[in-house]
Amino acid sequence: MDLKSKIILIYGPTASGKSEFAVKLAKKIKGEIINADSMQVYKNLKILTARPIKKDHQKIKHHLYGFQNGKKSFSTGDWLKLVTKKIDEIKYRKKIPILVGGTGLYYKALIEGLVKIPTIPLAFRSKVRKLHYDLGQKKFYKKLLKIDPILINQIKSTDTQRSIRAYEVKMFTKKSILKWYESTRSDFKKEDFYKIIIDFPRPKLIEKINARSIQMLKKGAISEVRRFLKLKISKDKSISKAIGVNEIKEYLDKLAIKEEIADKISIKTRQYAKRQVTWARGHMGDWKKINPNRLNNFLKKI
Repeated sequence: MDLKSKIILIYGPTASGKSEFAVKLAKKIKGEIINADSMQVYKNLKILTARPIKKDHQKIKHHLYGFQNGKKSFSTGDWLKLVTKKIDEIKYRKKIPILVGGTGLYYKALIEGLVKIPTIPLAFRSKVRKLHYDLGQKKFYKKLLKIDPILINQIKSTDTQRSIRAYEVKMFTKKSILKWYESTRSDFKKEDFYKIIIDFPRPKLIEKINARSIQMLKKGAISEVRRFLKLKISKDKSISKAIGVNEIKEYLDKLAIKEEIADKISIKTRQYAKRQVTWARGHMGDWKKINPNRLNNFLKKI
């Protein structure tokens, strides 16, 4: 199996062992690892976001981990610009880029390109939302199809969010949102990628999630959140929504007992893992699925 000319993408639900596998693969093929997880880009909450440990960084070069201030916004577009540059740098050094993470939107943007719709002013968007509120979804949808009839089989009549977005894009840019999507291109060809999903059986994954939640608390997640809360980062920022922040905050505010924290974090993490698996089913049908028990066999064949 020749992977020297490829950009390797590794996806899987949280706690599926993606990072450990990426390190082993990087050692075998002289690769460097790039982060594809939207929470692991932030400096804050190293324990709760399960960033790779220092020992792994010393063995293999890791990129785009823990560099972004949590007080600042960081979009998929921001990540795409940085990751494209990193891929080029790594390939220039004759190494193999290995992307690892569980953020499906990052991979979608990398493979398919990111829609470059112009920024629509907030005042304009507010007017559209008011119009939707006044008309209701049924009448608003009919109005949308009058100005953009090609969307009739693309957006469901009950899909409020996409209806509003399509309407504001058409009215502001004078171009259908569908045309914006059709004109989107990636900087890479589809054959540039070798795409892997770690296909973890759910019962075993639940066991790993439960064990990791307990380990996070043992490693100091409570102290980490206590320090994080002192930063007074806005609740609407992505990092504030990291799993474990609210659960530990409830304990610190004396609204929950310590013994409940790990269970609550596990439940939220299992729910997130389920969403990641659902995403993979809907968007990653052409990815190579590998059972965790077969990862070592995969490495031997390289």
